[in-house]
Amino acid sequence: MDIKELFENLKQYAKGVDYFELRSMRRYHEQLQVRQGVVEAPSLLEDHGVMITVFAGQGSAYAATANLTPSSLRQAFDEAKSRAFHMAKYSIFPFSSELFPAVQGTYHSPVVKPWDSYSIKTKYDLLKSLESQLAKGDSRCVDSMASLSYRKQDVRIYSSNGTEILQEFDIIQPHLSVTVHDKNVTEMRTFGAHAMTRQGGLEVLESTGFAEASERIHQEALQLLYAPQCPSGLMSLLLAPDQMILQIHESIGHPLEIDRILGDERNYAGTSFVKPDMFGSYQYGSKLLDVSFDPTYSGELASYQFDDQGTPAQKAYLIREGLLVSGLGGALSQQRSGLPGVANSRSVSWNRPPIDRMANINIEPGKSSMEEMVSSVEFGVYMETNCSWSIDDSRNKFQFGCELGRVIRNGTLCEVVRKPNYRGISAEFWRNLTAVGNHKTVDVMGTPNCGKGEPNQAITVGHASPACLFSQVEVFGGES
Repeated sequence: MDIKELFENLKQYAKGVDYFELRSMRRYHEQLQVRQGVVEAPSLLEDHGVMITVFAGQGSAYAATANLTPSSLRQAFDEAKSRAFHMAKYSIFPFSSELFPAVQGTYHSPVVKPWDSYSIKTKYDLLKSLESQLAKGDSRCVDSMASLSYRKQDVRIYSSNGTEILQEFDIIQPHLSVTVHDKNVTEMRTFGAHAMTRQGGLEVLESTGFAEASERIHQEALQLLYAPQCPSGLMSLLLAPDQMILQIHESIGHPLEIDRILGDERNYAGTSFVKPDMFGSYQYGSKLLDVSFDPTYSGELASYQFDDQGTPAQKAYLIREGLLVSGLGGALSQQRSGLPGVANSRSVSWNRPPIDRMANINIEPGKSSMEEMVSSVEFGVYMETNCSWSIDDSRNKFQFGCELGRVIRNGTLCEVVRKPNYRGISAEFWRNLTAVGNHKTVDVMGTPNCGKGEPNQAITVGHASPACLFSQVEVFGGES
């Protein structure tokens, strides 16, 4: 029986149930890697299972199984139903069928060159070539690696109110890194850390410049090896998109998750400095700050048409001209909190329930060119590529480090500096945003492993951002 037939078969056991849903997820993950001239064996993962969610008697519960037989699904359904009735007396909000309107639709990642259009030999040959360019036979190179990761997900959702959803996701993640060492100094340079990941096919390698990056990364690693330490003090800070994505992720994305604001995550991932009464009145950043939630952004890592509770996805502003206007909460969190939210109930697997997650959280482009931002700085530092992060449990105080920095002096990009770091407080940092880069400075990136939830769910999150300029930021070197 196919998944829809298995769902239809469950209807005969749904007496007394207000609503139930079957969500199927099939996952395939393949990773290829060459390290220090050695071709490593492919890493493969494939699984398939379903989760059944039941709302009954004002209670809700779920059960999951990878045994896709009618008897096994009935057992999972009966377990979820029994637990839902048992949990009814503990319900913290009344169930309403209006939470889950009936929807039908499909979504497919935009793929031009399918993963299988290149043989595994061709892919490994590319990785071998790029890895050798990273190392160049230089004795100062102590580690070098080139890898390709491919993920395929097939998600199907059927519900008792008539919802039918099919979504297919293709994700490509290329990665390069080189580590160099000389005279007691060690430096690493990477291909945007692990952020150069998007939905699509092998055309992602072209759009990210993967094949051309090795020579640049090798040269920048050697520059860092002999560069001076980053200067310290209060100064201007210009952040490249591959660092902006981490800044967005940690000090905007996570604090705005409504389940975190409600306290659901306090035991594991912490709480938030954002309180419910801040929405609609709190000045999160300067008037240059416009932050959108946009699962409709084609090719970005966390694009989709529906979230995993069947809510249709659409672009919405979280912060508009610096003002906090909406949170990151799906249908259930919106009902619990009374706060405005979005379609972001997401799950990483068939055996995990959907929870409030970031999807594509983007900073809208501004009007400044890179040249204009640099020329406006009397003294400061330009930073690229995150390499370390630390932020408190309420996602307020933070300290981030980058791989590469360059001093900006009298409006000119000058010498490369190593170990560039900066720290700040979210509630103040974004108010010191003084310029936002235009469309030409934007890059589309993401993170493949944002962790949250108990049990943990490491999910994909997209971020598109221009370069951004901040004033009066505490910058310091690695030995400060």
